Amino acid sequence: MRDFLLTAEVVSFKEIGKGITKPKRLTMTKDGVTHDGAFQSVDDRRLTHQVGSVTEMNFVDAYRYNLAAYAIAGLVGLDHMMPVHVERKWKGDTGSLSWWADVMMDEGERQKQHIQPPRSLDWNAQMFRMRVFAALIRDTDRNQGNILISPEWKVMMIDFTRAFRVQTKLENPAVLLRIDKALLGRMAGLTEDAIKAAVGKHLTDEEIEAVLERRDNLVVHFRDLVAKRGEAAVLY
Repeated sequence: MRDFLLTAEVVSFKEIGKGITKPKRLTMTKDGVTHDGAFQSVDDRRLTHQVGSVTEMNFVDAYRYNLAAYAIAGLVGLDHMMPVHVERKWKGDTGSLSWWADVMMDEGERQKQHIQPPRSLDWNAQMFRMRVFAALIRDTDRNQGNILISPEWKVMMIDFTRAFRVQTKLENPAVLLRIDKALLGRMAGLTEDAIKAAVGKHLTDEEIEAVLERRDNLVVHFRDLVAKRGEAAVLY
């Protein structure tokens, strides 16, 4: 998938029609294979930006965060919950290009239609993993439209262009109730060198330091929960 995204010829494109960053759906072909990808080239920086009733200082909305999120997801074993991402130049713009995932709906559509997942325990486990990951990378725009659901009821996370804020306090610890044991172990083992090697130029030193501080806060948060509620209630 990575090789295809990097080297396939773009034969057509269209607006996706969702998202304020105006992503494009590219149709590509190589060696008799045709597949689509989602291209985002947003790179917006402002001293202040109004998000609802909140004024965000030093606002950034950048495609590079998609690439950094995919890299860190790989480090903690959650890259299966994201499409493959690469950096690519198209029509003079550099951006993130991701493998187009075949999905049946997004989370907003599921809730609107009141559809219940067939395996609630598996579904809840996926949602807890997503929430932990969003907290780790300080994803400020995790919403129902960028949570995709495959025909097999697998959660796919997309669109991280407003992640990696430098605040280190856990934004909403009340939703962080349970955690995958393997995810907790991989997260606890993250090192600065490993993150730098994985994300390359896509995160600043300050952004990497913030990831590590949030990681520390997450580990403490879940250890405290285990102490209060017991392992069986927190770890799975």
